Amino acid sequence: MNLQDWKMLSTLYETENITLAAHRLFLSQPTLTARIQKLENHYGVSIILRKQRGITFTPEGEELAKHAKRMLQEQRHMEEKLSNMRDEVRGTLRVGVSNFFAANKMPKLLQRFKEKYPDVECQVVTGWSSDMHRLLLNHDVHISFIKGNYAWKEKKALLYEEEICVASPWDFTWDQLPHLPRVDYFTDEHMRILLDDWWHQNYIEQPNITIHVNQVETCKEMVIHGLGYAIVANLVVRPYPALFIKPITDSDGKPLKRQTWMYYQEDTLQMNVVRAFVDFVQTLDVKAL
Repeated sequence: MNLQDWKMLSTLYETENITLAAHRLFLSQPTLTARIQKLENHYGVSIILRKQRGITFTPEGEELAKHAKRMLQEQRHMEEKLSNMRDEVRGTLRVGVSNFFAANKMPKLLQRFKEKYPDVECQVVTGWSSDMHRLLLNHDVHISFIKGNYAWKEKKALLYEEEICVASPWDFTWDQLPHLPRVDYFTDEHMRILLDDWWHQNYIEQPNITIHVNQVETCKEMVIHGLGYAIVANLVVRPYPALFIKPITDSDGKPLKRQTWMYYQEDTLQMNVVRAFVDFVQTLDVKAL
């Protein structure tokens, strides 16, 4: 197998769909199918099995796909090492970014970084903080921007803290909350536990959740349009002065806060591009972006 075969198998294994894999690889479906058949003939095994929707890998195909991923990682490390041998800030930076940070902070941050280092290519993956933590553990990214504290023995830098608050389209008193309509949203486990613990420490009744949404940004829009209140981090609703916003506190009366961190591994600082990015981020007031 060569580099193109590794990319093909890795993408196909990730998508489990020939059409989607061909689109990502900028290939036609017949070309992709022909290359799979060529590999199957070379190794004398079936690599994939077609299902009604998508494909599945045979045990032999799964071994080849895992080998392809390992080889791509080695290739990437070799390219990074060669790039780092030159005393320049260039090459590819791979970053994992939690959803809110990706939408509200990352575009401005990357724009400024690219202005300073135009020869750097940035590959950005977005998702839940738990997914970005896993990508970093698996060495799939160099750096992850993560909300909350995750098990991590390597390097991390605190970027900012924000209060958690109740944001409502109408004024309210705390004893009214259980009876008011609430908009809830899918969030990571750390935030969910924090919110549930706070609620049960303060109320006997269950919250009156009338709307469930997948993203905090959608939740914010529901609140703005008068459909209920939500419990969110302050930066989500700070630009909307018409909302009634009150911070929630712990049993000692201290505001509950959520932290946003930059996680990275110390050995990646040997790469010029990673070290330059980490240093650059630490010069910024990220909260104010």
